[in-house]
Amino acid sequence: MRTTLSCHARMHVLSLCIFALPAFAQQDIARLSLPEAPVPQQEKAAGAASISGTISDTGGAIVPQAQVSLVRRSGGPLQTKRSDAYGQFSFTEVPAGTYFVTVEATGFAPFKTQEFTITAQEFYVVPEISLAVAGMNTNVIVRPTDEIAAEQIKAEEKQRVVGIFPNYYVSYVPDAAPLTSKQKFSLAAHDTFDWTAFVGTSLGAGLEQAVNRPSGYGQGAEGYGKRWGSLFADGRSSDLLSHYVFASLLHQDPRYFYQGTGTTKSRLYHAVSSAFVARSDSGKTMPNYSYLLGDICAGALSNAYYPSSDRGAGLVFTNAAIGIAGRAAQAVFQEFLGKRLTKNVPKLSSSGSTDPNASSRLGTGATTKP
Repeated sequence: MRTTLSCHARMHVLSLCIFALPAFAQQDIARLSLPEAPVPQQEKAAGAASISGTISDTGGAIVPQAQVSLVRRSGGPLQTKRSDAYGQFSFTEVPAGTYFVTVEATGFAPFKTQEFTITAQEFYVVPEISLAVAGMNTNVIVRPTDEIAAEQIKAEEKQRVVGIFPNYYVSYVPDAAPLTSKQKFSLAAHDTFDWTAFVGTSLGAGLEQAVNRPSGYGQGAEGYGKRWGSLFADGRSSDLLSHYVFASLLHQDPRYFYQGTGTTKSRLYHAVSSAFVARSDSGKTMPNYSYLLGDICAGALSNAYYPSSDRGAGLVFTNAAIGIAGRAAQAVFQEFLGKRLTKNVPKLSSSGSTDPNASSRLGTGATTKP
């Protein structure tokens, strides 16, 4: 049985088909369109090369954590990495071209390789990279020797045995800077007019008064005053003549230079001989003329104020002998006991000099910087 649609119904069906067709067409097209296939990793790296190498020092030890840069010949760094715990590094996906490698590591001089050219897919190994220790820049500061000597004198003038008695004429700096004439006078004046000199003279005059020596001075306050004056004059004239006048004229260093090392015999010889052998301002050894002449001249001057019964050549040479023996005994004390009992002794530095002013006789000080 055939069904005949009216004209109106046919028009309605036709319109539905017309409006539904785009939707069906879009679904069909969507089903027919395939997603873009992913590009294989091998294709991305196609044509790329790799570079590797190892970093060590000149002794063959590996250098980890060094900064390694791959630099184009025509431009700046392409890649920068750190060497691993084995001193190794590598750069991947490197385009073909011409490059060089730079290396920087703490404590080592910068390093740059020769230029090299790599081709596509090449595995290039950088020739051995050996880093040298960074050079040291030494700045030498030249200082006048009198400035160095002035600083050393300041340190010496703080030295006191048991914190009381001046110990200015002992140098614990083996290569101390030589003193100028002015500095020799300054040191002699500080030492001989120290307050302890007045106390020592007062005690010495009391002892001489007790034993009535020299007898020509008599007793009582007048005798004590004469003894005090003669002892004070003896000490000041001897100190100034030997430590300043003759030390300056003969270019001799009046200080005792502490040895502190070696056998007991060698130290004892060094101490005793210092009364007869001295160091010149140029650092050479010489007879201790300043002490000998200073004691003789001081003894000669004492003839001007000693009692007439005690004057004469005997007084001169007796005082000289006493002075030389006293200095030898004092040097022995300084060598074996003085340092232990002296306050404010400069401490030795690692270089064997003392602080402050660890400098040479040439008057130069050097500072080293990496």
